[in-house]
Amino acid sequence: MDGVPVFFETSTLDAWLAEDLGIFDLTSTLLEIGTQPARISWVARQPMTLACTEEVARMAAMRGGSVADCLPSGRRVTPGTEIVSVQGVAQALLDCWKVGQNLLEYACGVATRTRAMVDLAALVNPDVGILTTRKHPPGLRRVAQKAVLAGGAFPHRLGLSETVLVFPQHRALMPGGWKDVRQALARHRRHLAEKKIVIEANSYEDAREAARCGADVVQFDKVQPAQLTQWCPRLRTEWPHLRLLAAGGIRPDNAATYAATGVDALVTSSLYFGPPADIGVRIEGDPVQAAHAIRAAGR
Repeated sequence: MDGVPVFFETSTLDAWLAEDLGIFDLTSTLLEIGTQPARISWVARQPMTLACTEEVARMAAMRGGSVADCLPSGRRVTPGTEIVSVQGVAQALLDCWKVGQNLLEYACGVATRTRAMVDLAALVNPDVGILTTRKHPPGLRRVAQKAVLAGGAFPHRLGLSETVLVFPQHRALMPGGWKDVRQALARHRRHLAEKKIVIEANSYEDAREAARCGADVVQFDKVQPAQLTQWCPRLRTEWPHLRLLAAGGIRPDNAATYAATGVDALVTSSLYFGPPADIGVRIEGDPVQAAHAIRAAGR
């Protein structure tokens, strides 16, 4: 998809800039280059899927730059493509240089890995979903989720209040085990008309217990593909409307194998971690703006 509508507050972008800027730029002040007209462009050095280009453009505009071009998140590009370019006073552009580069290298890296996994899984099962967890460092949720959306995946669960997800750790706090889970869910089922009940399972019997508790979705954790291939059709025969997820250890190199088991979606955290995208930055004097400045000074 081109363009991903994830909301970032202006205060967030301000905080990213403030973290790097400090009080002033010592280097450009010593070199006395901050006031001259300039142009900056962030450039793809490898094939990649873009993410968070819009935030880089916004930061540059917030510093007074004029955005000449900004390719949308989700766009696939080839090496040498200028993905964001901005004109303005040199200091404003220098302020955004590394913050923008760092953001793009992480976000585009995630988006590119995501697109690769989505494509690999679709080769064997075009209907399988790729869902990403919230297992990323704190503070990165918007960046991480924008990146995976740009790559063609969707969030698994954005927070604790979004859906019901019963883990074995929850069951460990209930003395009656599955019986207590079943009774609690039955008591509150009327409150869940617009919510899905997801229960994690580590075995076939756990999956059957989850279905008996009224689960809409069973999430298998760290179950091998060979077992899933056997269990999925048996569970669907008994509970035709049950949705099945595979989670735990899902990576780009085994995604196709898991996608072929018959599950409805793969749940993964691996896309958040890996090499950054290779983003270059060009900064140069802007001859057009410089000519305007010379003419204006001569009047």
